[in-house]
Amino acid sequence: MSEDAMRWSGQRTDRVDEGTLPGLARLTGFVRSVRTPEFRDVTFHEVLAKSALNHVPADARMLPGEYTMNPYRGCTHACQYCFARPTHTRLGLNVAGDFDNEIIVKTNIVEVLRNELARKRKLPPRVAFGTNTDVYQRAEGRYELMPGIIDALTGHRVPFSILTKGPLIRRDLDLLARAAERTTVHLGVSLSMLDEELQQSVEFGTATTTARLATIRAIRDAGLECTVFLSPILPHLSDSPAQLESLVSAVASAGATDVLYHPLYLSSAVKDVFFAWLRRTYPSLVAEYTRLYSSGSETSYRHEIGARIRPLIAKYGFPEPDETIEDKFALNGRREQQPPEEPAQATLF
Repeated sequence: MSEDAMRWSGQRTDRVDEGTLPGLARLTGFVRSVRTPEFRDVTFHEVLAKSALNHVPADARMLPGEYTMNPYRGCTHACQYCFARPTHTRLGLNVAGDFDNEIIVKTNIVEVLRNELARKRKLPPRVAFGTNTDVYQRAEGRYELMPGIIDALTGHRVPFSILTKGPLIRRDLDLLARAAERTTVHLGVSLSMLDEELQQSVEFGTATTTARLATIRAIRDAGLECTVFLSPILPHLSDSPAQLESLVSAVASAGATDVLYHPLYLSSAVKDVFFAWLRRTYPSLVAEYTRLYSSGSETSYRHEIGARIRPLIAKYGFPEPDETIEDKFALNGRREQQPPEEPAQATLF
């Protein structure tokens, strides 16, 4: 190999990582591991998926009966509180750095989805994105899977929802606007704090709050509705009356059509990750968080936050957060009072 070739071989975006993790290499459909200079410290593990649509069991605790899609597993957003972190342990990876830096990419998911939709006698009543990891994380800029996915769902008039923190959704707004002419499309942006120093600390792989407010405006300018998830609200860090009012006011000014709010939730598996961040950045709050998240005080805190924020939501002209808004994003799971699924023939054009 020439000297120039040797110098640039490590910069190739199709470079296969010789240090592929053994657990991933044993995955059915595993293709290769890729590193690229645009994504420092991140390894993409490309796999060939056998299925695209995930039908959640009716008796599942979360999203019972729903159809979801996850083109990626793991997330470069690196939110220290992310509830999806434990899913990485199923691959022999850890919930901390591996979740942020070892990203599984289902490179053939568009083709698989098209085949699944063509074969189904009954199409999914809706598909939810963003229920596990963010489909508009930075990896989407490299792999560009969502345009094909949106096109496939639109072609079969399958309703879908997307919840994201990624301004990259703006790339696809023309596609999403056209989709909304043929089927039901619900878009949501997650934004829970205006303090960009705090935001870049606790979710350091995400776009700034300024960029997300601009994304809300862009969604509305495209003629689409936009729900804003004020989530998670962090105790003693982003929950003061003044902070909450500034937040609700900002998303109202950006044009949000409705809002939902959720205080910080920490499962036992994620608690260690979040508390490690808390000890590094806000050690004085460790004792209070320990009390909140180990003594049952979390429930009373949820009521307290509700009492603070609901009057602000009404003040700025938003509808009362309720199950109808949550249902746009499949948060309640399929409900018995919803109409039965129509036969596939009725959805063809």
